[in-house]
Amino acid sequence: MNKVIKSSEVGKYFKSGNQILVGGFGLAGVPLTIIDELLKTDIRDLTIVSNNLGDEGQGLHKLFMQGKIKKAIGSFFTINKEAVIAWAKGELEIDLLPQGTLAEAIRCGGAGIGGFYTKTAVGTELSKGKEEREIDGERYIFEKAIKGDVAIIKAAKADKLGNLLYHTTARNFNPMMATAGKIVIAEVDEIVEVGDLDPEYIVTPHAYVDYIIQSNYSKVGRDYVESR
Repeated sequence: MNKVIKSSEVGKYFKSGNQILVGGFGLAGVPLTIIDELLKTDIRDLTIVSNNLGDEGQGLHKLFMQGKIKKAIGSFFTINKEAVIAWAKGELEIDLLPQGTLAEAIRCGGAGIGGFYTKTAVGTELSKGKEEREIDGERYIFEKAIKGDVAIIKAAKADKLGNLLYHTTARNFNPMMATAGKIVIAEVDEIVEVGDLDPEYIVTPHAYVDYIIQSNYSKVGRDYVESR
């Protein structure tokens, strides 16, 4: 199977109503090229699992402004003022999760674990409607595992088999999302031949990755600039 595909091919792997795992923190580690390709499709009513919904005019912000997102599951949405307004009007569903809870829920999804108990958010608005249990004299709430129909992730480098390396903190949610998607598409800055990567530095093994595309963006200072 040839895992390296053109960016123009990714749209066919998505359907309306999909739950999509999207890597990134702010814009670091965000698969910007794949998101751009989704803008060209007619899919709608998406549930997006991501730390945030992009910065103004970039990443998931563009997908939201196009009206394709029905629900967002994540931790930090206030940077997208339009999303906050839409939520206040009842036009966007939001499941707000603490970042550690979000990460662990995705990890559980990839590990085949149904969920977990955590003390985080006990007694707050975020615990309403969730199962509560006392363990060793302390209160915990149950958080269900999170999985995706498709996971779109960003890595620094891939070989043609799909083994992935990440660049420092741009790694963030990407490795765990790679384990929790039925289909996993990786956007990378560089594609090399099999055997060119040091196995000691591979974070995501190729068995988790279905498709690889070359990123159209490069980082210039603090900005991500379309370069191809």
